[in-house]
Amino acid sequence: MHASGQVISFTPPRAFPIDRLSLALNNLLPDDVSVRDVAQVDEEFSARRSARSRTYVYAILNRAEPSPLLARYAWHVRRPLDLDAMHAAAAHLLGEHDFRSFCALPESGSTTRSLSSVVIEQRGELVRLQFVADGFLHHMVRTLTGTLAECGAGRRDPSAFAAILAACDRSAAGLNAPPHGLYLAGITYDEYDSYREPWVTSVRKDTEPRG
Repeated sequence: MHASGQVISFTPPRAFPIDRLSLALNNLLPDDVSVRDVAQVDEEFSARRSARSRTYVYAILNRAEPSPLLARYAWHVRRPLDLDAMHAAAAHLLGEHDFRSFCALPESGSTTRSLSSVVIEQRGELVRLQFVADGFLHHMVRTLTGTLAECGAGRRDPSAFAAILAACDRSAAGLNAPPHGLYLAGITYDEYDSYREPWVTSVRKDTEPRG
């Protein structure tokens, strides 16, 4: 999995000028991690527990031939996907449901989540899926994506998604989409939204993906 809008919170061992913190951190971090915003917050703030919603984006390269340049950043699906069928299936997922069928087991605690938005769109040869919810379960986005892709490929009927939810059984849903197409794109708080579009899906709908 990748992240374009990850948020962390920590307590430094000593005072450090806040306006120089991102520069200092970026000088120490490896090349595949970058800090773009730094803010001082209340002691009660928690990057995980204070979140109001999270947004994940999943990228599918939907064409016959694979792309060596996108192999680490998008799931290659050869069979053409029917986005209208995927839209119809996703409509069953919106709202508050028990998403036990779409998560890795065992899960501790409640498996009920509120999924407020599912956007599925074509961007060149990429299919972009965006999920927004108050929280997500382990492997939930990957299982949702894999099952929606099965629907788009004609292997599941869109109407079956209501029954999949009602089953509360992981075996009722489809495969897990691989992790390399998944992006944590943003986390929303009371006064801050870390959202940033992943580079792989940032092309316009009428252009080709990079690679």
